[in-house]
Amino acid sequence: MSVLEKITSEGAIALEDKYGAHNYHPLPVVLTKGEGVYVWDVEGKKYYDFLSAYSAVNQGHCHPKIVKAMTDQAHTLTLTSRAFYNDMLGKYEKYATETFGFDKLLPMNTGAEAVETALKVCRKWAYEKKGLNENEAQIVVCENNFHGRTTTIISFSNDPVARKNFGPYTAGFIKIEYDNLEALAEVLEQNHNIAGFLVEPIQGEAGVYVPSEGYLRKAKALCEKHNVLFIADEVQTGIARTGKMLAVDHENVKPDILILGKALSGGAYPVSAVLANDEVMGVIKPGNHGSTFGGNPIAAAVAIAALEVVKNEELAQNAETLGLLFRDELNKFIPNCNVVNGVRGKGLLNAILINDTEDSSTAWDICMALKENGLLAKPTHGNIIRFAPPLVMNREQLLDCVEIITTTLKRFEK
Repeated sequence: MSVLEKITSEGAIALEDKYGAHNYHPLPVVLTKGEGVYVWDVEGKKYYDFLSAYSAVNQGHCHPKIVKAMTDQAHTLTLTSRAFYNDMLGKYEKYATETFGFDKLLPMNTGAEAVETALKVCRKWAYEKKGLNENEAQIVVCENNFHGRTTTIISFSNDPVARKNFGPYTAGFIKIEYDNLEALAEVLEQNHNIAGFLVEPIQGEAGVYVPSEGYLRKAKALCEKHNVLFIADEVQTGIARTGKMLAVDHENVKPDILILGKALSGGAYPVSAVLANDEVMGVIKPGNHGSTFGGNPIAAAVAIAALEVVKNEELAQNAETLGLLFRDELNKFIPNCNVVNGVRGKGLLNAILINDTEDSSTAWDICMALKENGLLAKPTHGNIIRFAPPLVMNREQLLDCVEIITTTLKRFEK
């Protein structure tokens, strides 16, 4: 089959079903084009994208500045590995560290890789700087977390689908309840082998759970008190998604280790990063960690462009304004609707809770109906629908989407 040969939705889905591993359950729509807040399927139907590749496409699909940076660099130099220097990586490291206020950046490719990197940095810091005995360091994590699906990461997940039949699991993690400062304080008081606290500022995959006001700030203070590294996983919440450049910025929290991915790439090319100051990142020496593609010239050029777009187009401010509008509009509708229990979120990372059990098909059925009405979204945890459009959306488009959502929900009234 020629790559230029046209294919139907049914044909594309059949190919994936036959030749691809069945590790995803996509909505049955086959996309072939994207621009800004819109995507088109192979039959030419146009949709609002209300998932943004799980917030990787914050800058909108195929943003011309990001695409140009990628293609220009691809014509010049694509990969050197880290065996040699290249003329783009240092520029990217300087721009990103100055943007987020850190001394050093360790470049990787995917969000899960960046989380793994942060865990390694944290442990090495604990042994070489904090003075813990080797192999005794513990990292505190939160229940219902989602940090990826590598073997180490699923070891501290409590999602049975991600965990079952993938053991034995990696030791060294203590799980506590999310948004529970008492639990964090207790574990830090009782265990003197704690190296770090890994937390999502908002738990996205768990259903867009926003913690109580002050939780992040007080958690950081507890970490400082006990000489424990505060590690913020901002892979999904970072890069303007929640109405600030970082979600921790809402509480003026400076992480000891910052994890970025997804929108750092503008949705164009895999880019992730771990940022920290010299006192922490200085423990990493040649041979300790690496990646053949991490820090490649295309990734560096793309990441600079992606961050410039966020700043120049004031996407954080737009996310804040439109997020408030989105929740206000849905909150006008929800009291008169018995299919939705509520809406929650921050910026343009939001979710609605469907009034049905987690094992019901209602949320999926609603997403299928939304698709028919020209809007793409996906359920998470059975009865929650996450809404996260590209941050380049404007007020008129957002209100159009609210109309699609509310009209669709009315069809499911009980």
